[in-house]
Amino acid sequence: MGNQLKISLVICTYNRDKYLPEALESIRMQDAPKDLFELIIVDNNSTDNTASIAASFIKNNPEMQAAYHFEENKGLSFARNRGIKEAVAPVIAYVDDDAILSPGYIRQLATFFDTYKDAAGSGGKVIPKYESGHPPVWMNHFLNGFVGYHNFGENIELYNKKMKYPPGCNMAYKKEILMEAGGFNNDLKFRSDDKYIFHQIKEYSDKIYYVPDAWLFHYIDADRLSPGNFKKLFLKTGNEEKIRSQSEGGTFAVIKKGFEFLFKFCASLLIYSIFILKGNAEKGRYVALSQWYTLQGFFKKEVFVR
Repeated sequence: MGNQLKISLVICTYNRDKYLPEALESIRMQDAPKDLFELIIVDNNSTDNTASIAASFIKNNPEMQAAYHFEENKGLSFARNRGIKEAVAPVIAYVDDDAILSPGYIRQLATFFDTYKDAAGSGGKVIPKYESGHPPVWMNHFLNGFVGYHNFGENIELYNKKMKYPPGCNMAYKKEILMEAGGFNNDLKFRSDDKYIFHQIKEYSDKIYYVPDAWLFHYIDADRLSPGNFKKLFLKTGNEEKIRSQSEGGTFAVIKKGFEFLFKFCASLLIYSIFILKGNAEKGRYVALSQWYTLQGFFKKEVFVR
């Protein structure tokens, strides 16, 4: 494997100066040659110390190919599309500003795309890293998406219905196909753009693989687990799934998605009952709440997050 530029690593960030330094440090500590990848920091109109943190990191690591860009349009899709615009390498990898990359992340990703020439994209393993050191008592596998948990074993394989789609905090796509697909949907400002781009890319190629060796930790702070934030995120999920459905399939798709969410809410009540019988009522309650908030969000005109 040659050492020409292969990966554009894009980290989109908004007012996360508490977590950004550790994410950047994990990128600095990559065991891959520095000419194998570039780092693109997209500041999505932050008002904290993000700009100065990025500037110091770039100044203190001149051996890295790193650049900072300010994207004034608020919304994760705007930031991710800015990453497409600025990227030079043939593969664009997106990680969150609270992600801690494994030391071999870049090397494994580059090796994968070198080996699987037909690949249009990939998603990697994501392991939650809780601030408290352990998950909350109500956490269970039905809520894996809430903390970004993504683990389907140790083998490379094509995404299927069980895996669903690559997680937004650890996904990579070839730049050429991202551009052909029209990039991310700027109407999806927070939650569903990773699902949207997966479906768009699949119109061009279904060669999107789960790559477990390109793994990372996803930092889960106490605020993310708070009841208020739990409600907010699932409200936003429902709202943006309505927008995504409308953009992909029109009114019929929206109606279909509405019935899907109604069915899932009814199913969550059954799951709640089963958890009660097992003596784990709190786990069941949060499953039901997640589906109730998602259903509510679906019927809201708009849900404000920032």
